[in-house]
Amino acid sequence: MVKHNVLGRGLDALWGGEIELTPHAGDAVVMLSINDIDPNKNQPRTRFDETALNELAASIVNVGVLSPIIVCKAGDRYSIIAGERRWRASRIAGLAAIPAIIRDWDEVKRLEAALIENLQRDDLNPVEEAAGVKMLMEQCGYTQEEAAGRLGKSRPAVANLLRLLSLPKSILDMLADGRLTMGHGRALAALPAGLQLALAEQAAREGWSVRQLERACAERQNKAAKPKPQAAIRDPQLKQLEAMARNAFGLKAELKGDTSRGQLAISYYTAEDLQRIWDLLEGIT
Repeated sequence: MVKHNVLGRGLDALWGGEIELTPHAGDAVVMLSINDIDPNKNQPRTRFDETALNELAASIVNVGVLSPIIVCKAGDRYSIIAGERRWRASRIAGLAAIPAIIRDWDEVKRLEAALIENLQRDDLNPVEEAAGVKMLMEQCGYTQEEAAGRLGKSRPAVANLLRLLSLPKSILDMLADGRLTMGHGRALAALPAGLQLALAEQAAREGWSVRQLERACAERQNKAAKPKPQAAIRDPQLKQLEAMARNAFGLKAELKGDTSRGQLAISYYTAEDLQRIWDLLEGIT
């Protein structure tokens, strides 16, 4: 169902890197059936806060949908470009139709619009944001520099985002559900893979600040970088002597030193062990 309405608000200045729902004379707002609309399969956001959706649904019941969603034709249906939260909340509110602006955009432009809208409204967690930037670069053929320009970010900021995706899934889950922040993820991404998980779990469990985690990461890196002392090469004759002592006394024997000086320690654990040492030594003196 499509019901035309008066001129409404459009998604303005997209290609300038800004998304703003402002009056746009070329846009017509139409009422679309809720059931004729599908979410964007490339929506960067993967998690929708249920409490926030219910609060928005309650607002929609009282005052309606104040800003139209942006959609494009997809066969005989419509795909959401921007405004999926409003669409989901409208369904919860029981609306049969929702105000929308129809755009004739290709898939790349739709993806960029969806990503830029969410990024500018701080709606994405760090993992969604990083995955969205990666998708944008892959589907649009952007370099990091170009993606940074499109999103209004610095190139290092985009590089740091993408670096998060190298973290293991268990850490990405902590970033996605808010146990760790992007700053925590950036610190962990600089560590060797084998050191990341234990520190991530400790930081989440103990509520470390980013600065605390950065200090812990630096300490682990310094410790891992220190060369381990090489074991001294032992004289084969000393190893043989140590074995002879073990066999003779039937006890633990440890020889420390070299052929010039050192000590031979015999360990005993009971009175019977000590008596055996006494008897053996008495027999050779």
